[in-house]
Amino acid sequence: MTNNPVPTSDSGASDLAQLYRDSGIAEVLDQLDRELVGLKPVKSRIREIAALLLVDKARSAAGLSAGAPSLHMCFTGNPGTGKTTVALRMANILHRLGYTRSNHLVAVTRDDLVGQYIGHTAPKTKEALKKAMGGVLFIDEAYYLHRPENERDYGQEAIEILLQVMENQREDLVVILAGYKDRMDTFFRSNPGMASRIAHHVEFPDYTPEELLHIAELMARQMDYRFDQASLQAMREYVALRITQPHFANARSIRNALDRARLRQAARIFAAATHEPFAVPTKEQLTLLDAQDIRASRVFSGGYIGRTPDQP
Repeated sequence: MTNNPVPTSDSGASDLAQLYRDSGIAEVLDQLDRELVGLKPVKSRIREIAALLLVDKARSAAGLSAGAPSLHMCFTGNPGTGKTTVALRMANILHRLGYTRSNHLVAVTRDDLVGQYIGHTAPKTKEALKKAMGGVLFIDEAYYLHRPENERDYGQEAIEILLQVMENQREDLVVILAGYKDRMDTFFRSNPGMASRIAHHVEFPDYTPEELLHIAELMARQMDYRFDQASLQAMREYVALRITQPHFANARSIRNALDRARLRQAARIFAAATHEPFAVPTKEQLTLLDAQDIRASRVFSGGYIGRTPDQP
């Protein structure tokens, strides 16, 4: 880990407020607030971890040290709840405070770590670790590394390599595991060595319907689209229906819904512009997602049965 200078007072104690200002982590935390709707428990936990790291710097400057803090983490929650976004911001915080050499995150899954034949897993795992070294390795759906039902599976080899690096090179790599909570709990029970190396567990709650509606408005605005009163009500009803249906993925499902609505809007505008009487679209028409663009979704008709609602 890097050794950024820590501002001190005349007494030799660290000037914690100055360190906080100089590190720029306030900017990162503010960015997290802007990027993610809701998730108050998550944001509070990330601030607590940042505070721990800041105070650890202050203790070190005052000659008080209990050893480097353990930084490996586990993020649990359903898909689309912001785990990857928070991991990216956490990587930034760690770098700004000097706990990692570089501000980068390498995201991997089982396929990036586990080989399909003898002698294939170790090189794949070590290559991923090499790319992440000095920063953060984010392992999504980490429980898929452990498949005890398959005697010929090589996931355990990847786990053993990860454990060794997490212990012996913990000052040069932070590992964040992510996935569904129940499956991660099972994974940790089957791999106590991994559980003992994870210091911080952060749970990501599902979004509420109102938060999902707010997310839809933010996403639309970022792409220069907008809702009117009727289409916003249609989206509100869409959210209420969609969260009860299969394969719901929180903010990810909202983004998919907006992508489908944009396709319908484009088809509607194109048809009007290329058939008599020809209609030249205005800027207002190009930006508006109207109610019919939303209500044409199979979610309203039940046509999703047997397939994923977010698919065409």
